[in-house]
Amino acid sequence: MTQERVRITEEKLLSDNWYVLRRYTFNYLNRNGQWITQQREAYDRGNGATILLHNPQTNSVILTRQFRLPTFINGNPSGMLIETCAGLLDNDHPDDAIRRETEEETGYRIASVRKVMEAYMSPGSVTEKLFFYLAEYTADTERSRGGGIDEEEIDILELPVSQAMAMTESGEIMDGKTIMLLQYLRLKQLTHSQNG
Repeated sequence: MTQERVRITEEKLLSDNWYVLRRYTFNYLNRNGQWITQQREAYDRGNGATILLHNPQTNSVILTRQFRLPTFINGNPSGMLIETCAGLLDNDHPDDAIRRETEEETGYRIASVRKVMEAYMSPGSVTEKLFFYLAEYTADTERSRGGGIDEEEIDILELPVSQAMAMTESGEIMDGKTIMLLQYLRLKQLTHSQNG
């Protein structure tokens, strides 16, 4: 892999136990015109998608809660994290992947999804790009059991938007992708009400 300012000279596999961790040695051209050699590790878990389900009639959202070991290791006493539904693309188109994940995790069968943004969530160490979606649901939306697959144990939460927003302020919701989608929805609602 060679770009104008980056030349990767070595790629070493460190682990492929869960996902793939590699160490890269590369030459980087500084602004002052000098090439320097650096090493970085990058964790590749594939790209993912996340979705916020919103009921405009009740102004409520569907979130999930599940155990996340990295948060437990880093000070979350229970390890439980409230999040938007999300998952890896697994070589599917992001639109298809997020519909699949929505049904697996929440049980809701959503036909129409709207992509609102793409973002790298931890670009200093993780290659993953996340595709962000919104979709509407109602009390009549077709639904199966949800709760995840295999060893996943996912709780499904339906919350008023106002409560979810308050939970981001109180620290009950600490997941970045969830906060981003809640803020996006809230800004859309504010803009819509101002434009009347």
